[in-house]
Amino acid sequence: MRSLFADPLSTAYARVAQLRRAWYARPGRRRRLTHPVISVGNLSMGGSGKTPVVAALARLLRQRGERPVILTRGYGRRDKREGVVVVSDGERVLEPVERSGDEPQLLARTLPGVPVLVGADRYLAGVFAARHFAATVSILDDGFQHVQLERDVDLLLVSVDDLNDRVAPAGHLREPLGAALLADAVLVAGSEEDVVAVAQAAKHPTIFRVKTTYEALSLEPEANRRVVAFAGIARPERFFNAVRSLGYEVARELTFADHHWYTARDIGSIQAAAREANAALIITTEKDAVRCDLECAVLPMTVEVDPAAEFEQWLMARLRRNA
Repeated sequence: MRSLFADPLSTAYARVAQLRRAWYARPGRRRRLTHPVISVGNLSMGGSGKTPVVAALARLLRQRGERPVILTRGYGRRDKREGVVVVSDGERVLEPVERSGDEPQLLARTLPGVPVLVGADRYLAGVFAARHFAATVSILDDGFQHVQLERDVDLLLVSVDDLNDRVAPAGHLREPLGAALLADAVLVAGSEEDVVAVAQAAKHPTIFRVKTTYEALSLEPEANRRVVAFAGIARPERFFNAVRSLGYEVARELTFADHHWYTARDIGSIQAAAREANAALIITTEKDAVRCDLECAVLPMTVEVDPAAEFEQWLMARLRRNA
């Protein structure tokens, strides 16, 4: 594992993050909502995998009779209006993607019964959720570094890629790996070997695996399986590998920046690539699809925290203890 502090600026960045946490850890400096809070976050800037886990948690809590509400900053949105933006009231999607951002929009479209709120001040959004939606639990999307708000369950996603990364600006980590010990549980997306590697490096006593499932698109057996795949997400190679694992021949990989807003020129380039490759389909991610005005196939993805029964029992016990 590479040194996380090979650059003096990285050492300074990590120290500032540590001091910030220490300042908010003092009594009276964090605000608490009247209902429990679950935070889902990661160490890496632009780290992937949080939103599917948030969706999985919301579905689990709904099944257990809770009234979850998702609180998110709405990173990358074009219309950055202040205050609390109600993207979904649990019954309807109320805001376009330009005002919500791509991830809140995706959550709003795929989680009936779960309000989605966007706002920089997560405490204010949580108060709004309690008053207007009778929320019994709030889920913070990308909340590990949002230390201004007290949380009852802190879930941290750590990948094997993080083990060899560095703290910014030399790398992509917001905090060093040691900060994982501040979380209540570490979630690892990947293989069993990945879980073992992260467990040995992070030395956290509570670790669960995030199992990702991709659903194949319906095609005739003899159909042309050449596709062009495009993605504007963090670590797009995982998406491209998933498409190949389902038996498609990826003729072209088109990569854009995370949260990229697709222009008419981008769409024209994607369509031209498909024609040149004689591709039967253009495939993208669910998150990209909400930012792109293009008729294309979307690869469905779901995640499950494993072992499922053990995780559910652990999560609900912590919520009951802290209620």
